[in-house]
Parts: sequence; C-alpha cells; structure tokens
Amino acid sequence: MALTIMLEVGDIGRFAEVGNYSSYCRCVRSTRISSGKTKGEGNRKNGNKYLFWAYVEAANFAIRHYSVVQRYYQRKAAKTNGVVAIKAISHKLARASYYIMRDQVVYDAKKLFQ
Repeated sequence: MALTIMLEVGDIGRFAEVGNYSSYCRCVRSTRISSGKTKGEGNRKNGNKYLFWAYVEAANFAIRHYSVVQRYYQRKAAKTNGVVAIKAISHKLARASYYIMRDQVVYDAKKLFQ
C-alpha cells in the first residue's frame, strides 16, 4: 500500500497544507454548513479514490495488528460506529503520512494515537 500511496501522491510539495492533502485523499467530509444548516455536499467525489482505498485498508490493517490503534478504534466505535471509527483512523494515517513524506521522518504510532 505504501507504493500505491507514493505513486498516487507524486510530489508532496504540491499540497500547501495537511488539510489539502487529507481532502485530496477523501478522508474528510465536503459538507458546507452555515448557521447550523447543511448547504450541500459540494465536490463529494473530488480527490483520489485510490488513496481513499489505500488509507482505509491501512486503517483496517493497523486495527488488526497494533494494540494502540485497536484501543483508539474501540473508544471511537463506542461513541459513534465502526465505519466512522475506521474513517477517523484513515484520516489520522493520511495526516501522518503527509508529514512523513514532507519532512522525511520515521513513523511513530505513539505520537499519533495517544
């Protein structure tokens, strides 16, 4: 999956901020809210569907194999539901991978899932 992510992203410098990258990966919602009212879901399908798939798969893998991530998933799933919890983990992984690619640092799960 790392190879898929690297090939689909290309140059990480084209994303000004981490929010732009996570939006491109379809890890955040595209709803527009004004005064508590939903104004639509503009550009819901914009972004890269392959990056979305890769991060959801990485989240499922992390839940199975890392106890820190599994505890976070259980806390989040107890508050909402399983799909939202997996989506939250994929968003965290997308943010972490942005910084890893941009700053050329090593991944640390303890920083991510405290």
